Amino acid sequence: MDIIFLVVIVVVMGGMMWWQSKKAKQQQQARQDFRANLQPGTEVITIGGVIGKVVSVDTQYEEIVIDSEGSQLRFSFNAISKEYIRPAFISDDEVDENGNPLPEQQPTEAGDEAQKPIDAIESAEAGQSAGAEAAEGETAQAAK
Repeated sequence: MDIIFLVVIVVVMGGMMWWQSKKAKQQQQARQDFRANLQPGTEVITIGGVIGKVVSVDTQYEEIVIDSEGSQLRFSFNAISKEYIRPAFISDDEVDENGNPLPEQQPTEAGDEAQKPIDAIESAEAGQSAGAEAAEGETAQAAK
């Protein structure tokens, strides 16, 4: 019973080691393919966080020159981490506290009255009622 358990553990450990090494080889091959196919104009980021565009690639010495904001820097192929893709920027005003987009506000059918201060609405109503009283007075005088 103990021997079977020991054999099972050894087989499982061996399988895990084989799977990890296979995965690591695939990742290493993908990195080598990316670095070998770098072309001028590609935007890359280094392992140190320097972002720039590829200016030239020297496959003989495995060196690459990148332009980062006007400064040309020379790196080894191994220093290039990945192709840089600028993340989308979303203002804090456009999301709620959980990072979800805010619902778009629909215009109201009543117009812009909801956006006016209360004082402005009251003064407009007072002006309309005063104008109506003056108009009634003018029609009454015209009738005499």
